[in-house]
Amino acid sequence: MEMVTRMVADRPVVIFSRTTCCMSHTIKTLISGFGANPTVYELDEVPYGGQIERALQQMGCKPSVPVVFIGQQLIGGPNQVMSLQVKNQLVPLLISA
Repeated sequence: MEMVTRMVADRPVVIFSRTTCCMSHTIKTLISGFGANPTVYELDEVPYGGQIERALQQMGCKPSVPVVFIGQQLIGGPNQVMSLQVKNQLVPLLISA
């Protein structure tokens, strides 16, 4: 979990993703569509991707990708992100980060 904490430190928006995951693509497109420039870690391309994925699972992220952090806070997976979008709370979070 320490590795994940270091990866999200000092970055306003971070997405942990897989290049082959369609939901990851959808979440990246949604967040980028609001003008955010997220840091994206493709776990199937970065060193220690498997360890990072296990750490995300230990943090309660199921499925393990996509996982979104905004302002160093764990938002969660696609269900949580879409819930924030439906409630019109996603954009204010992105702006404040």
